[in-house]
Amino acid sequence: MPQQMPRVWRPDELEQQRKASTEFFRAERTSEPLEQYLAQFEVSKAAIDTILEMTVDLATVEDSAADVLGDAGLADVARYLASPPISDDDLRTLADSTTAPSIVRADPEVARRLMEAILLGLDRERFPWFSEGRQASEAERNTAAVSTAAMHAMRRMETWRRNNGRQLQESTVKSFLANQCEFTEVPAKNIPNLGQAPNPGEFCGETSVGSRKADVAVRLLDGRLMPIECKVSNSESNSYKRINNDAAAKATAWTSEFGSANIVPAAMMSGVFALNNLKYAQEKGLYLFWAHDMNPLKTFLNPSRNT
Repeated sequence: MPQQMPRVWRPDELEQQRKASTEFFRAERTSEPLEQYLAQFEVSKAAIDTILEMTVDLATVEDSAADVLGDAGLADVARYLASPPISDDDLRTLADSTTAPSIVRADPEVARRLMEAILLGLDRERFPWFSEGRQASEAERNTAAVSTAAMHAMRRMETWRRNNGRQLQESTVKSFLANQCEFTEVPAKNIPNLGQAPNPGEFCGETSVGSRKADVAVRLLDGRLMPIECKVSNSESNSYKRINNDAAAKATAWTSEFGSANIVPAAMMSGVFALNNLKYAQEKGLYLFWAHDMNPLKTFLNPSRNT
Protein backbone atom coordinates (compact mmCIF):
# COMPACT_ATOMS: atom_id res chain seq x y z
CA MET A 1 0.00 0.00 0.00
CA PRO A 2 1.55 3.37 -1.01
CA GLN A 3 2.47 5.76 1.76
CA GLN A 4 0.18 8.71 2.31
CA MET A 5 1.68 12.02 1.16
CA PRO A 6 0.71 15.62 1.89
CA ARG A 7 -1.30 17.53 -0.65
CA VAL A 8 0.47 18.84 -3.74
CA TRP A 9 -1.24 22.07 -4.76
CA ARG A 10 -2.36 22.70 -8.32
CA PRO A 11 -1.23 26.05 -9.81
CA ASP A 12 -4.69 27.58 -9.34
CA GLU A 13 -4.78 26.37 -5.74
CA LEU A 14 -1.31 27.79 -5.11
CA GLU A 15 -2.47 31.13 -6.49
CA GLN A 16 -5.50 31.10 -4.20
CA GLN A 17 -3.44 30.20 -1.15
CA ARG A 18 -0.71 32.77 -1.81
CA LYS A 19 -3.33 35.51 -2.23
CA ALA A 20 -4.93 34.54 1.08
CA SER A 21 -1.49 34.53 2.72
CA THR A 22 -0.77 38.01 1.32
CA GLU A 23 -4.05 39.36 2.71
CA PHE A 24 -3.24 38.00 6.18
CA PHE A 25 0.20 39.60 5.93
CA ARG A 26 -1.34 42.97 5.07
CA ALA A 27 -3.77 42.74 7.96
CA GLU A 28 -0.96 41.97 10.41
CA ARG A 29 1.24 44.83 9.18
CA THR A 30 -1.53 47.44 9.28
CA SER A 31 -2.43 46.42 12.82
CA GLU A 32 1.18 46.51 14.03
CA PRO A 33 1.41 49.18 16.74
CA LEU A 34 3.20 52.42 15.90
CA GLU A 35 4.21 52.62 19.55
CA GLN A 36 6.72 49.80 19.05
CA TYR A 37 8.63 51.78 16.42
CA LEU A 38 8.43 54.96 18.49
CA ALA A 39 9.83 53.17 21.54
CA GLN A 40 12.78 51.91 19.47
CA PHE A 41 13.25 55.39 18.00
CA GLU A 42 13.62 56.84 21.50
CA VAL A 43 16.32 54.28 22.32
CA SER A 44 18.16 55.00 19.07
CA LYS A 45 17.83 58.76 19.52
CA ALA A 46 19.26 58.60 23.04
CA ALA A 47 22.24 56.62 21.73
CA ILE A 48 23.13 59.02 18.90
CA ASP A 49 22.67 62.00 21.25
CA THR A 50 25.13 60.36 23.64
CA ILE A 51 27.63 59.76 20.83
CA LEU A 52 27.46 63.38 19.69
CA GLU A 53 27.85 64.62 23.27
CA MET A 54 30.79 62.30 24.03
CA THR A 55 32.60 63.28 20.85
CA VAL A 56 31.75 67.03 20.91
CA ASP A 57 29.69 66.66 17.73
CA LEU A 58 32.26 64.20 16.29
CA ALA A 59 35.21 66.59 16.76
CA THR A 60 36.93 64.10 19.08
CA VAL A 61 35.36 60.97 17.62
CA GLU A 62 38.65 59.16 17.01
CA ASP A 63 39.98 59.96 20.49
CA SER A 64 36.68 58.75 21.97
CA ALA A 65 36.53 55.62 19.82
CA ALA A 66 37.14 53.17 22.68
CA ASP A 67 34.37 54.70 24.80
CA VAL A 68 31.88 54.70 21.93
CA LEU A 69 32.67 51.36 20.30
CA GLY A 70 33.37 49.66 23.61
CA ASP A 71 29.68 50.04 24.46
CA ALA A 72 27.56 47.53 22.51
CA GLY A 73 24.52 49.81 22.28
CA LEU A 74 26.46 52.87 21.17
CA ALA A 75 28.57 50.82 18.75
CA ASP A 76 25.46 49.51 17.03
CA VAL A 77 24.28 53.07 16.38
CA ALA A 78 27.78 54.35 15.52
CA ARG A 79 27.81 52.12 12.45
CA TYR A 80 24.93 54.30 11.18
CA LEU A 81 27.19 57.36 11.02
CA ALA A 82 28.13 55.97 7.63
CA SER A 83 25.83 55.90 4.65
CA PRO A 84 24.85 53.26 3.89
CA PRO A 85 25.30 51.90 7.42
CA ILE A 86 28.18 49.47 7.84
CA SER A 87 27.22 46.00 9.02
CA ASP A 88 29.14 44.49 11.90
CA ASP A 89 30.56 41.83 9.58
CA ASP A 90 31.73 44.44 7.05
CA LEU A 91 33.23 46.57 9.81
CA ARG A 92 35.33 43.68 11.08
CA THR A 93 36.54 42.99 7.54
CA LEU A 94 37.34 46.63 6.71
CA ALA A 95 39.23 47.18 9.95
CA ASP A 96 40.73 43.68 10.01
CA SER A 97 39.71 43.53 13.64
CA THR A 98 37.24 42.18 16.14
CA THR A 99 34.32 44.33 17.30
CA ALA A 100 33.95 42.58 20.66
CA PRO A 101 33.26 45.42 23.17
CA SER A 102 35.56 44.02 25.87
CA ILE A 103 38.53 43.95 23.48
CA VAL A 104 37.70 47.34 21.94
CA ARG A 105 37.52 48.97 25.38
CA ALA A 106 40.89 47.53 26.35
CA ASP A 107 42.74 48.36 23.12
CA PRO A 108 42.51 51.98 21.89
CA GLU A 109 44.33 51.08 18.67
CA VAL A 110 41.68 48.51 17.74
CA ALA A 111 38.98 51.07 18.54
CA ARG A 112 40.68 53.69 16.41
CA ARG A 113 40.94 51.35 13.39
CA LEU A 114 37.26 50.53 13.66
CA MET A 115 36.26 54.17 13.92
CA GLU A 116 38.45 55.11 10.96
CA ALA A 117 36.64 52.49 8.89
CA ILE A 118 33.28 54.00 9.87
CA LEU A 119 34.44 57.54 9.11
CA LEU A 120 35.50 56.54 5.61
CA GLY A 121 31.81 56.26 4.82
CA LEU A 122 30.60 59.15 6.98
CA ASP A 123 27.41 60.66 5.55
CA ARG A 124 28.37 64.23 4.58
CA GLU A 125 24.74 65.18 4.05
CA ARG A 126 23.81 64.35 7.64
CA PHE A 127 27.08 65.58 9.15
CA PRO A 128 28.19 68.43 6.83
CA TRP A 129 30.13 70.26 9.53
CA PHE A 130 32.58 67.37 10.03
CA SER A 131 34.08 67.44 6.54
CA GLU A 132 33.95 71.25 6.49
CA GLY A 133 35.98 71.46 9.69
CA ARG A 134 33.57 73.65 11.65
CA GLN A 135 31.17 73.45 14.56
CA ALA A 136 27.68 72.10 14.08
CA SER A 137 24.68 74.39 14.43
CA GLU A 138 21.91 73.30 16.78
CA ALA A 139 19.62 72.69 13.80
CA GLU A 140 22.24 70.57 12.01
CA ARG A 141 22.91 68.54 15.13
CA ASN A 142 19.21 67.87 15.72
CA THR A 143 18.57 66.96 12.08
CA ALA A 144 21.51 64.56 12.06
CA ALA A 145 20.41 62.92 15.31
CA VAL A 146 16.80 62.50 14.22
CA SER A 147 17.63 61.08 10.79
CA THR A 148 20.24 58.69 12.20
CA ALA A 149 17.87 57.50 14.91
CA ALA A 150 15.13 56.94 12.33
CA MET A 151 17.46 54.84 10.13
CA HIS A 152 18.60 52.74 13.07
CA ALA A 153 15.10 52.27 14.50
CA MET A 154 13.74 51.22 11.12
CA ARG A 155 16.45 48.59 10.67
CA ARG A 156 15.90 47.29 14.19
CA MET A 157 12.18 46.98 13.47
CA GLU A 158 12.90 45.07 10.26
CA THR A 159 15.11 42.65 12.19
CA TRP A 160 12.48 42.28 14.90
CA ARG A 161 9.77 41.57 12.34
CA ARG A 162 11.89 38.94 10.62
CA ASN A 163 12.94 37.15 13.80
CA ASN A 164 9.67 37.54 15.65
CA GLY A 165 7.68 36.33 12.63
CA ARG A 166 9.63 33.10 12.36
CA GLN A 167 9.65 32.50 16.12
CA LEU A 168 5.91 33.17 16.37
CA GLN A 169 5.21 30.84 13.48
CA GLU A 170 7.42 28.16 15.03
CA SER A 171 5.54 28.46 18.32
CA THR A 172 2.20 28.32 16.52
CA VAL A 173 3.18 25.17 14.61
CA LYS A 174 4.31 23.41 17.78
CA SER A 175 1.13 24.40 19.59
CA PHE A 176 -0.97 23.12 16.68
CA LEU A 177 0.90 19.81 16.61
CA ALA A 178 0.37 19.31 20.34
CA ASN A 179 -3.18 20.57 20.75
CA GLN A 180 -4.81 19.81 17.41
CA CYS A 181 -2.85 16.83 16.13
CA GLU A 182 -2.15 15.18 19.52
CA PHE A 183 1.57 14.82 18.95
CA THR A 184 3.96 15.09 21.91
CA GLU A 185 6.83 17.58 22.08
CA VAL A 186 10.18 16.19 23.26
CA PRO A 187 13.56 17.88 23.82
CA ALA A 188 15.45 18.66 20.63
CA LYS A 189 18.52 16.61 19.73
CA ASN A 190 20.53 16.20 16.55
CA ILE A 191 19.08 13.73 14.04
CA PRO A 192 21.97 12.38 11.94
CA ASN A 193 19.87 9.36 10.94
CA LEU A 194 16.32 8.07 11.33
CA GLY A 195 17.27 6.03 14.39
CA GLN A 196 18.03 9.23 16.33
CA ALA A 197 14.71 10.90 15.46
CA PRO A 198 11.88 11.33 17.98
CA ASN A 199 9.57 8.37 18.38
CA PRO A 200 6.48 8.11 16.16
CA GLY A 201 3.89 10.62 17.33
CA GLU A 202 6.53 12.98 18.75
CA PHE A 203 8.16 16.18 17.54
CA CYS A 204 10.88 18.56 18.64
CA GLY A 205 11.89 22.16 18.00
CA GLU A 206 14.85 23.46 16.01
CA THR A 207 17.48 20.82 15.43
CA SER A 208 19.89 19.43 12.86
CA VAL A 209 18.33 16.91 10.50
CA GLY A 210 21.18 15.33 8.63
CA SER A 211 23.39 18.15 7.36
CA ARG A 212 20.72 20.91 7.57
CA LYS A 213 18.76 22.66 10.31
CA ALA A 214 14.99 22.22 10.59
CA ASP A 215 12.71 24.51 12.60
CA VAL A 216 10.49 21.62 13.70
CA ALA A 217 11.07 17.88 13.26
CA VAL A 218 7.98 15.62 13.35
CA ARG A 219 8.07 11.81 13.47
CA LEU A 220 5.00 10.50 11.68
CA LEU A 221 3.16 7.52 13.09
CA ASP A 222 4.25 5.39 10.13
CA GLY A 223 7.91 6.07 11.08
CA ARG A 224 8.80 8.66 8.45
CA LEU A 225 10.37 11.97 9.47
CA MET A 226 8.82 15.30 8.48
CA PRO A 227 11.18 18.26 8.97
CA ILE A 228 9.21 21.52 8.79
CA GLU A 229 10.72 24.86 7.82
CA CYS A 230 8.86 27.97 9.09
CA LYS A 231 9.08 30.55 6.32
CA VAL A 232 7.94 34.17 6.61
CA SER A 233 8.37 36.38 3.53
CA ASN A 234 7.59 40.09 3.23
CA SER A 235 7.78 40.32 -0.58
CA GLU A 236 7.67 38.19 -3.72
CA SER A 237 11.35 38.86 -4.43
CA ASN A 238 12.27 37.89 -0.87
CA SER A 239 10.35 34.64 -1.27
CA TYR A 240 13.06 33.28 -3.60
CA LYS A 241 15.56 33.35 -0.76
CA ARG A 242 13.11 31.98 1.78
CA ILE A 243 11.72 29.14 -0.36
CA ASN A 244 13.95 28.28 -3.32
CA ASN A 245 17.37 29.11 -1.91
CA ASP A 246 16.68 27.74 1.55
CA ALA A 247 13.71 25.42 2.12
CA ALA A 248 13.70 23.75 -1.32
CA ALA A 249 17.47 23.26 -1.13
CA LYS A 250 17.05 21.61 2.26
CA ALA A 251 14.31 19.34 0.88
CA THR A 252 16.68 18.13 -1.82
CA ALA A 253 19.46 17.52 0.71
CA TRP A 254 17.20 15.68 3.17
CA THR A 255 15.76 13.45 0.47
CA SER A 256 19.27 12.58 -0.70
CA GLU A 257 20.51 11.82 2.82
CA PHE A 258 17.50 9.95 4.23
CA GLY A 259 15.85 8.55 1.10
CA SER A 260 12.45 9.49 -0.30
CA ALA A 261 10.77 6.63 1.58
CA ASN A 262 11.90 7.97 4.95
CA ILE A 263 11.50 11.75 4.71
CA VAL A 264 8.65 14.19 4.03
CA PRO A 265 10.20 17.69 3.74
CA ALA A 266 7.68 20.45 4.45
CA ALA A 267 7.40 24.20 4.89
CA MET A 268 4.88 26.28 6.82
CA MET A 269 4.31 29.46 4.82
CA SER A 270 3.35 32.93 5.96
CA GLY A 271 3.48 36.24 4.11
CA VAL A 272 4.05 37.14 0.46
CA PHE A 273 5.30 34.63 -2.12
CA ALA A 274 5.76 34.54 -5.88
CA LEU A 275 3.77 31.83 -7.65
CA ASN A 276 6.76 30.60 -9.68
CA ASN A 277 8.81 30.18 -6.50
CA LEU A 278 6.06 28.06 -4.95
CA LYS A 279 5.81 25.88 -8.06
CA TYR A 280 9.58 25.38 -8.07
CA ALA A 281 9.60 24.39 -4.40
CA GLN A 282 6.96 21.73 -4.95
CA GLU A 283 8.86 20.39 -7.96
CA LYS A 284 11.90 19.96 -5.69
CA GLY A 285 9.89 17.76 -3.32
CA LEU A 286 8.93 20.36 -0.71
CA TYR A 287 5.39 20.01 0.64
CA LEU A 288 3.69 23.31 1.43
CA PHE A 289 1.37 24.19 4.30
CA TRP A 290 -0.05 27.60 5.12
CA ALA A 291 -0.09 29.40 8.46
CA HIS A 292 -3.47 31.02 7.69
CA ASP A 293 -5.06 27.54 7.40
CA MET A 294 -3.23 24.64 9.03
CA ASN A 295 -6.10 22.17 8.66
CA PRO A 296 -4.37 20.39 5.73
CA LEU A 297 -1.53 19.55 8.13
CA LYS A 298 -4.02 18.01 10.55
CA THR A 299 -5.71 16.18 7.67
CA PHE A 300 -2.36 14.69 6.71
CA LEU A 301 -1.34 13.70 10.24
CA ASN A 302 -4.64 12.44 11.65
CA PRO A 303 -5.27 9.55 9.21
CA SER A 304 -1.85 8.17 10.20
CA ARG A 305 -3.03 8.10 13.80
CA ASN A 306 -6.04 6.02 12.87
CA THR A 307 -4.19 3.37 10.87
